Amino acid sequence: MREAVWIRMGELWPPGSRVVELNCGTGVDAAWLGQRGVAVIATDAAAEMVAVAQRRGVDARQLRAESTADLAPLGPFDGALSNFGGLNCVEDLGAVADGLAACLRPGGTALLCIMGPVVPWEWVWYLLHGQPRRAFRRFADVTWWRGMPIRYPSIRSARRSLAPKFEVSRVWALGTLIPPSYAEPWARRHPRALAWLARSERRIERWPGVPQLADHYVIEVTRR
Repeated sequence: MREAVWIRMGELWPPGSRVVELNCGTGVDAAWLGQRGVAVIATDAAAEMVAVAQRRGVDARQLRAESTADLAPLGPFDGALSNFGGLNCVEDLGAVADGLAACLRPGGTALLCIMGPVVPWEWVWYLLHGQPRRAFRRFADVTWWRGMPIRYPSIRSARRSLAPKFEVSRVWALGTLIPPSYAEPWARRHPRALAWLARSERRIERWPGVPQLADHYVIEVTRR
């Protein structure tokens, strides 16, 4: 799944671009962009994550996603990134949109990878493992992971939160056919099946209804 995101990042931001990353985690994506000549300022709310990212050579700073507007004096940026569910940890996606709007130049693109609420892969996996509560956990308004509240906004809800500052340019699926990360042991035993699922998903990633059934959906928005 990360490889699919990297391919798209490479298409959006050529060498020389400037990108701000929210919820950077350990800085894997920022480091990848940096190796390709993209200047990245990466942020995360957790000091421990920031420290790991800095050890990778990333310009990482401790900052909550809702406070992204604080980086506006360093902009304008050509793009913004939040990968693999970082925005599921925020309560107010609209506040994040306002912060991004303050940082991005008009026409700049944000690539936001968000965990969706309807995931058939998850239902099947956890039901087969006798864990029905985990199978349907995303239907709850809030779940908790390591003391953090996690929310699962729908694509429609994310669109509403990102307007009126942003226009949605593209929505695509990440993990409708590809198994989620907790199924990695299965994936390692079936590399050919995984490769086939990955190729197939890329063919249908933008079909109507497919992003709505993905472990993550990727919503790309352009600053008005």
